[in-house]
Amino acid sequence: MIEAIDALRETVLDEAMAGLSATPKTLPPWLFYDEAGSALFEKITELPEYYLTRAERSIFAKRGDEIIGNVGHPLTIVELGSGTASKTGLLLAAAARRQPEVLYQPIDVSSSALEHAARSLPAAIPGVIVHPQTANYITNGYVIERPGECHVLALYIGSSIGNFGPDEARTILRKLRKQVNKPGDAILIGVDLAPNRDKTVEQLIAAYDDATGVTAAFNKNILARLNRELGADFNLDAFRHRAYWNPQDNRIEMHLVSPVAQIVTIEGKRFTFTPGESIHTENSYKFTERGLRELFHDSGYSSPQWFEDADHHFSVALAYPA
Repeated sequence: MIEAIDALRETVLDEAMAGLSATPKTLPPWLFYDEAGSALFEKITELPEYYLTRAERSIFAKRGDEIIGNVGHPLTIVELGSGTASKTGLLLAAAARRQPEVLYQPIDVSSSALEHAARSLPAAIPGVIVHPQTANYITNGYVIERPGECHVLALYIGSSIGNFGPDEARTILRKLRKQVNKPGDAILIGVDLAPNRDKTVEQLIAAYDDATGVTAAFNKNILARLNRELGADFNLDAFRHRAYWNPQDNRIEMHLVSPVAQIVTIEGKRFTFTPGESIHTENSYKFTERGLRELFHDSGYSSPQWFEDADHHFSVALAYPA
């Protein structure tokens, strides 16, 4: 356990040193999700501005049995970046209606979120067995259990794929494809849709810059984490949360902007900020059906089945290994 903690600290240190030494400065979004960050993100999902979770949940509630029915059985369900798996219960319940036991394998960097899922899901859904893995699915390897003749349904929901550029997204999906590789296996991806006739840019921006400042606190927690784990000396009050729509790249960007000149130190290394300079902390790419089909095709999957919410704000797509 101590070795794992030390290894995680070294990974965090390496990412921070590399990202803050770059021009422009960046930090990877997986650093958001320590215990404090995971709790803040759960609050974000309940905000009125953050439609993504409600929209995806509505799809699972309405179409969950259909989705599960289109996958081979018996099945095991795997989830990348699961968090507390609050929406996943709808799909697990649908699977439990078809087979007496369902092995659920959540993979996440937050051990506290995994512990919550391991406690709550079996209590709520009889027949669910949880085998969690604490791992960064981006930087670490992970192993999908396939007991007996089980088929694998891999979930990558919550628009998590949107945090990565096209090349990184293909790498993640190709890595997953190596284990989702048998007839009857499938992958289910949740994506936030690009602006359309039913969805404005203003709605998009509000989802990442809420009126009560929860998203700002979530963004700043990445600096608080570096203070806690690396002994950095970021002054959180000296940075401002900023979210905006980048139409050229079809994405929302989140930044932490330094309005004044300042110096931050991490393990003796000094990082200088000029007035107005920012740390780019997150991208959230938005998709069209055509764009997602191309991503699946390039990553070794079939053309997906497409499920949208009633407001045409969000979609989940089910695809099979090609």
